Amino acid sequence: MASRNHKKGAAVLDEPPQVREDVDVSARPRRKRPGTTSGKRRLPTLYEQLRPVIGIAKGLPSDLAQNHDHYLHGRPKR
Repeated sequence: MASRNHKKGAAVLDEPPQVREDVDVSARPRRKRPGTTSGKRRLPTLYEQLRPVIGIAKGLPSDLAQNHDHYLHGRPKR
């Protein structure tokens, strides 16, 4: 049995509980995981976050993506 809904501080179950009379039930609030939203606001994608800086570097080698280890660390080119 799980519920992710609440109204005025009380848990609202999706389905009626199937619990025997002799079973104790407890509930505790849980923090939202980082990066989740309540559906009101959409988080920007990685592309949307990096769009202002994409393509602004000038004068870089044409094979930088393939040989970045060569340019950064001096390893042999691929």
